[in-house]
Amino acid sequence: MDGESMDIKYKRVLIKLSGEAVYGNDIAEYDADGKVKSVPVIDRAKLDRICREIKKVVDLGVEVGIVFGGGNIWRGGRLGEGFDRTRADHMGMLATVINSIALSETLEHVGVRTRVMSSVDMPQFCEPYIKARAVRYLEKKRVVIFAGGTGISHMTTDTTSVLRGVEIDADVVMLAKNIDAIYTADPRIDPNAQRIPQIDYSEILAKGLKVIDATATAYAMENNMPLLLFGLDNPENIYTAITGGKTGTTVEKLN
Repeated sequence: MDGESMDIKYKRVLIKLSGEAVYGNDIAEYDADGKVKSVPVIDRAKLDRICREIKKVVDLGVEVGIVFGGGNIWRGGRLGEGFDRTRADHMGMLATVINSIALSETLEHVGVRTRVMSSVDMPQFCEPYIKARAVRYLEKKRVVIFAGGTGISHMTTDTTSVLRGVEIDADVVMLAKNIDAIYTADPRIDPNAQRIPQIDYSEILAKGLKVIDATATAYAMENNMPLLLFGLDNPENIYTAITGGKTGTTVEKLN
């Protein structure tokens, strides 16, 4: 179905994908022909399914930018104990480049044209991030994948996502997480936790909710950038959200 016959809620989006969403098994797996299905850090089937959902929204005419986390490869907070924080973060930035190249390759295989742009200069692997060029690619219906984080340490990929979303004038920043919404408490611990469909930025900051990075939340509030947090356990949530369906929690100014 094309963009003219489908109700599209957002025309340009920035999607933040969690690296954990494509985490593979502890050992490599192969199909009957001996081809790799998954490696310890990237499950090819999971990545392919996500890319096919992205293709569906691109086919609607939606302009898509993506920030891909690197947590499936390296999480500085957990694995970098004893490391200098800056160097640990540099390793995380490199992990996002690996994921971004894998994402680009998989999207190209399903018929989506892409560009990988890095905030860290590595011309043999990807283009440097230049805002005007990124916007031009989006206008040409290329999916732009922003790698390398912000290019500086001590910043999360949540913050990168909001920053890039503001820079490219996205309609919304969609944060795909390993939880399907914001709750009044951790639903994995508290069976009485209630799902929150809509919340103000200030409430997240005041209550210290950890589901979204505080710096990202504050920057989104300062720039009036709507956020949508949703679960990527079902990749179809991307399509659902963009076509106006109900999923996840919307974060915006309510008063």
